[in-house]
Amino acid sequence: MTPVVPSICVLISGNGSNLQAIIDAIATGKLEAKIACVISNRTDAYGLTRAEMAGIPAHTLDHNAFDDRENYDYALKELIDRYHPDCVVLAGFMRILTADLVNHYAGKMFNIHPSLLPKYKGLHTHKQAIENGDTEHGVSVHFVTPELDGGPVVIQSRVPVFEDDSEVELAARVQEQERQIYPLVLQWFCSGRLVMHENNAIMDGQRLPLSGYASE
Repeated sequence: MTPVVPSICVLISGNGSNLQAIIDAIATGKLEAKIACVISNRTDAYGLTRAEMAGIPAHTLDHNAFDDRENYDYALKELIDRYHPDCVVLAGFMRILTADLVNHYAGKMFNIHPSLLPKYKGLHTHKQAIENGDTEHGVSVHFVTPELDGGPVVIQSRVPVFEDDSEVELAARVQEQERQIYPLVLQWFCSGRLVMHENNAIMDGQRLPLSGYASE
């Protein structure tokens, strides 16, 4: 009997570099899963092209076609559920989700955020790190809960901030780490090692610290 391979739905808004990292991890066997579909809220997202080149069903659900966030998220939920995914992955999906949508996928929705959460929730994280004189910055993968960028952290990766860094240079350093750790977390989840329980990230039966697996 052929084993069932966990399926992933990936939500994007732009270039899709983390989507590509997931595609590549599956191709090399580092991630034992399949991408059931890719959904973008923007028609010009290059990630849609990445999906099509990989033979993955790709959809655009333009938020501008909806009167409000609630109606958009209802349509998004209907589209995702057509594929019955085991996991929903936010990979540069630049929209705040309603609590109803998030709760519908509680414990199986992930986001990657370019900061060392709980520091710098929201936008412009690289700019804030530079302006505040931080010596280190980074990225966090976390379960998604209704609180913006507030779900339990699974893993963080840290990078140095150099005195003459630009936002572009710092962002590139962070993005390189993103492409390493996101497929890793998804493999943990798809293999059953990682779960969310009572708003905690649980790895191999043990609760992870607030800063996740890579806590120092």
